[in-house]
Amino acid sequence: MTEPEKPWHIPEADLHPSLPVRMVLLVLGSIALLLGIIGIFLPGLPTTPFILVAAACYARASERFYRWLLLNPTFGPLIAEWRHHRSIPWRIKWLAITLMSLTISVSIWSFAGKPWLQGLLAFIGLSTAIWLWRVPSRDRPRRPG
Repeated sequence: MTEPEKPWHIPEADLHPSLPVRMVLLVLGSIALLLGIIGIFLPGLPTTPFILVAAACYARASERFYRWLLLNPTFGPLIAEWRHHRSIPWRIKWLAITLMSLTISVSIWSFAGKPWLQGLLAFIGLSTAIWLWRVPSRDRPRRPG
């Protein structure tokens, strides 16, 4: 009997064969992770895409970093959902769009004298919200009747 695959297990074939490429992927993954963490607090900087990019880079660069990211209680379930089903949980999607809308609205209001910056922030927020809305959710509540 074989042991079931753990969600953080990366078969050896998934790691890139070139050490320099793995190092570049490790650096890029770390930058993406840092940007994702900053995105939690900074309006207009999305968290979810950066965390998914970090996971993709770590999956090809280092089993240890990828496992660490998957076992993280905040980001792990989101990455596992994306990896197995290419979806984002409904609650996370709504929370992300709501918080992003609120923080971008405050930012737009605070840049009252700079319409080009307000427009840029509105464009970034709307683009990110549309992308996020279009990603499927397996646990989306069904409408009654």
